[in-house]
Amino acid sequence: MSKATRAVQAAKFVGGIYLERALLLYGARVRGDLFSQLIRRGDRTDPYEIYEKMRAVGPMVRTRLGNYSTTSHRICNEVLRNRSFGVTPNDGSQDVAHEQALDLSLLTINPPDHTRIRRLAAPAFTPRRMAGYTALIDKAIHRLLDRAEVRGEFDLMAGFGSPLPISVMTHLLGLPDEPEKFRRLGSTIAGGLDGIYSLGQARMLASADAELRDTFDDLLTRRAVEPGDDLVSALVAEQGSKITAEELAPLVRLLLIAGFETTVNAIGNGMRWLLADREQWELLVADPSRAPVVAEEVLRFDPPVQQTARVAHSEIEVGGVRLRKNQWVITMLAAAGRDPEVYPDPGRFDITRDSPAEHLAFSGGIHYCLGSPLARMELAQAFRALAERMPDIRLAGPITMRRGATLRGPLTFPVAVRSRSRSISSPSTSVDIRP
Repeated sequence: MSKATRAVQAAKFVGGIYLERALLLYGARVRGDLFSQLIRRGDRTDPYEIYEKMRAVGPMVRTRLGNYSTTSHRICNEVLRNRSFGVTPNDGSQDVAHEQALDLSLLTINPPDHTRIRRLAAPAFTPRRMAGYTALIDKAIHRLLDRAEVRGEFDLMAGFGSPLPISVMTHLLGLPDEPEKFRRLGSTIAGGLDGIYSLGQARMLASADAELRDTFDDLLTRRAVEPGDDLVSALVAEQGSKITAEELAPLVRLLLIAGFETTVNAIGNGMRWLLADREQWELLVADPSRAPVVAEEVLRFDPPVQQTARVAHSEIEVGGVRLRKNQWVITMLAAAGRDPEVYPDPGRFDITRDSPAEHLAFSGGIHYCLGSPLARMELAQAFRALAERMPDIRLAGPITMRRGATLRGPLTFPVAVRSRSRSISSPSTSVDIRP
């Protein structure tokens, strides 16, 4: 590629970034477009006010690009389960607004390839496998809480919420347990899910993506000659017959990032609302066996994944709107969890709630979250352990929420507990949960 060609491509890339920023600003500030307001970074960190404005407009709200968003639980569920929709157009077309900066494997593949690849990873999340993870998760939880109790004041995200699921996923995949590295990479990559809005972000995203690729390239090479008892080894064994090398690398990267980023944010969101309403926290402290129900209420009320999108593969009517082929519907999963047509008093966080319908925090249909059993287990065990071991936990400063429209959760969450003097081996947040 010549220098002139690279310069033209770079100019187009830069122009595209700032054109998109200008269009978002125009849509949000001038036209009052609600979806533009939602995705414009930096305007706000709490999206629920906008969701309710969308709901007041109607079940299907047109976006500035001519697509639709929906806050309706019924319509979200219908779109997610309907085989007439996919995650990418089925004719190979792709509009600029939905081009991906990252290869997200299963999240951007339609059947039959999606079915084939998903089937290879599914055995890692069977009920039998889940039973084997219980002790590993419990060990990681209590090692982290031992260290936190000694400190007295700590960041719930850096000291517990992040290293817990990272330790579990690195064990499952056969990676070294390096929580700070993977937290940094995961946060950077997750920030790119809403698009790229500056050259600095583009550079950071490219660097994080390259570092993660190198990490897994090394692991895949090692496992090809020295297989272990981990998911990556099992997938490498299928390479060539059931999965290609080009498909394998993005899959294992996705399993890592999706496997801990969602759980990290759900732990933070859950503790945020539990501590905001001390009555709810005291109910859990009094009966820690409520923890699985608490996890479900957290996922309904403030899920880590706020939205996802589907594209019509043919002309179809949804919510009273006739969609043309290749028109998108953005399903607002978080808004669906507070749909008053489904949930009584939906804006109240209530761990005693008897929900009349399943939330959509794990999406639905063929793209239902593969790791949902593991996420549910981690959340329930985490909330239970915190209630049992730290009943006096309290906020020690303001919570900083991450910005973005796709993932939602705290970046920092300072808390304080009654300090206990214990001897621990290391101040590191790395947790050895291997047998």
